[in-house]
Amino acid sequence: EVQLVESGGGLVQAGGSLILSCVTSGFSFDDYAIGWFRQVPGKAREAVSCMTPRLGRTYYAPSVKGRFIISVANDKSTVYLQINKLEPNDTAIYYCAAFHLTIYGDYTTCPAVIRNEAHSGSWGRGTQVTVSA
Repeated sequence: EVQLVESGGGLVQAGGSLILSCVTSGFSFDDYAIGWFRQVPGKAREAVSCMTPRLGRTYYAPSVKGRFIISVANDKSTVYLQINKLEPNDTAIYYCAAFHLTIYGDYTTCPAVIRNEAHSGSWGRGTQVTVSA
């Protein structure tokens, strides 16, 4: 069973940094892309970053490029999202999700994720990030 569990959220001051973790089980990173998303109540979920570990490719939404860094741990079961220079509008619930590469393609899964066009994934329950001004 594919499982993803996010952690690392909390209350942080603007300008600070945070590292979110997505611990996964039940699948191989060789077959999946991992995306990070965020959602504010009442607004649509937004993709912020995606990685295809087997290809070593990373992607970012234009709104977060330069501040967010996605990476994979050496154990190849944990994906991190480092958020730098936090802003109050980064406040959201952050989710990670896994997308099988056979659904959208090796090189096209993450671009679809970033465009918010990938919907057939397995999701974690999210971790709350709150940024105070």
